[in-house]
Amino acid sequence: MSKAIIKFSETLHTKGVEVDPQSNTIILGDRNLTLGQSSLEAPISGTVYGALLNYSGELKALGSSLTKEPYNQPPKAPVLYIKPVNTITGFKSSIPLPKDTSHLQIGASLGIVIGKKATRVTEEKALDHVLGYTIVNDVSIPHENFYRPAVKQKARDNFCPVGPWIIERDAISDPNNLTITVFVNDELKQKNTTANLIRPVSQLISEISEFMTLYGGDVLLVGVPENPPLVKEGDLVRIEIDGIGYLENTVK
Repeated sequence: MSKAIIKFSETLHTKGVEVDPQSNTIILGDRNLTLGQSSLEAPISGTVYGALLNYSGELKALGSSLTKEPYNQPPKAPVLYIKPVNTITGFKSSIPLPKDTSHLQIGASLGIVIGKKATRVTEEKALDHVLGYTIVNDVSIPHENFYRPAVKQKARDNFCPVGPWIIERDAISDPNNLTITVFVNDELKQKNTTANLIRPVSQLISEISEFMTLYGGDVLLVGVPENPPLVKEGDLVRIEIDGIGYLENTVK
């Protein structure tokens, strides 16, 4: 069992519970609820920041394109973007397919939930500022903008499912060694691991907090692995992360 933070749809606030990430069960006193029996909202309240180009395979896949004009070299610092509040949605909610596109790109990411204010923290102290971890689907319309804000492609309504809960920090012994898998209609489409991060969790928090304060409730996406799956209308998307559980949504 793991301690977790969850938000039921019928409540105003998050609630501390125990969960079993293996069976995806919520323990409420003498009752056990499966995720299928629960109506949940995104268990977060702060700003959601994403980090681009933080997987080694992602940089390798881009090849020489990062050394061409106007940038001439890969980024030396984290490249950040924001998923605004209109994008945030929860477990089992629908992801809308815009009328002007036929496919969406799935961005499976570990979400680091900040527990307390982090300003210029060292790598050694970075995890002290973490409340826990969740699963995030950084949905976008396929595009090739890596250095320019892709607002139109990434900031559509319900383009950031989060959940199903926040697993408290101590339940995850090593956030830099978690397997992430993506299934579309129960077919395996992607598998990667946070062991392939260019900036591991502590380093990412430290480097970002050097120039920008992170506050309790904020969520930091560690990155999206290379070769993100494409989905179409009617597809069922399921993202699993070791020790956390799964996040499931349908494209409509």
